[in-house]
Amino acid sequence: MKTTALTDTHIALGAKMVPFAGYNMPVSYEGVNIEHETVRKSVGVFDVSHMGEFLIEGPKALELIQKVSSNDASKLTVGKAQYSCMPNETGGIVDDLIVYRVKDETYLLVVNASNIQKDWDHISKYNASIGAEMRNISDNYSLLAIQGPKAVEAMQSLSSVDLSSIKFYNFVVGDFAGIDHVIISATGYTGSGGFEIYCKNEEAQQVWDKVLEAGADFEIKPIGLAARDTLRLEMGYCLYGNDIDDTTSPFEAGLGWITKFTKDFVNSDALAKEKEEGPKRKLVAFQMEERGIPRNGYSILDAQGNEIGKVTSGTMSPSLSKGIGLGYVTTENAQPDSTVYIQIRINKVPATLVKLPFYKTS
Repeated sequence: MKTTALTDTHIALGAKMVPFAGYNMPVSYEGVNIEHETVRKSVGVFDVSHMGEFLIEGPKALELIQKVSSNDASKLTVGKAQYSCMPNETGGIVDDLIVYRVKDETYLLVVNASNIQKDWDHISKYNASIGAEMRNISDNYSLLAIQGPKAVEAMQSLSSVDLSSIKFYNFVVGDFAGIDHVIISATGYTGSGGFEIYCKNEEAQQVWDKVLEAGADFEIKPIGLAARDTLRLEMGYCLYGNDIDDTTSPFEAGLGWITKFTKDFVNSDALAKEKEEGPKRKLVAFQMEERGIPRNGYSILDAQGNEIGKVTSGTMSPSLSKGIGLGYVTTENAQPDSTVYIQIRINKVPATLVKLPFYKTS
């Protein structure tokens, strides 16, 4: 198993460690509900250094990114980031990712940990005829996510950058926690504000220590992957491997908004046809109307007991105190406010299809 630069620190803090995407990662420290509430109400810090980072550089960088990604990266100016996905050749998704424009001809691609090699191979295949400069820097960089409504206030003493001025999906390269050149990015995965810090592995311990020190007056806590999952699910953010994968199309997954036909990209003709005809199934959000926790793989039924889909993500929402989930159902059964039933062991438990996010911030 791979480790992050902070693995020993998590173990010393008493974290429960689990294998995740080939890494030894902290799943929880004090418990998912406490950690979840910390991020919703104050500030928490996650070690998400298992994520992958690729640098795409040179005069052909944009051409390559435009070819392999669904969103229109030509809209990016330096200091802006963009959520996107990489379609495969058969209608599914290789991965979802964030594209950062760091300089005029330098882009940073942040990809999921479990897909680092797969993504690299996929992009390299298309780069063979394009010729951009590619560097996989995943093993050299750490990533800390400082999330919560008090994140900016708690961390401002660590940087000369005005953290409150960094808008959502924008970033700056500046000083933080005594390190001169780090990426400070407002691209969180929790829905509660904050930012993410990209630094070199040898700088990670210093950043972690200073973050906890600066956040002490705000009751900052280290947060594990279990709470990261409940936080993202309350917002309805897709998790690769659960809600999107090599068999789900962007239009099925509700990601039409990041699929732009202003350019030619991998499988764009087939996806344009799917957009025109409409997908045969859709990713829906539901909340349980009775006691019961939906889990990945559970059947979704109609009133007659016919299977109309499957749950892809589910949990007991710490913020709402009820079961919530995502799943694919046939398009005719995807109307908001309609009732479906989740097969939980021998019980068919009613649930209502709702609009996202589950957790409303205002």
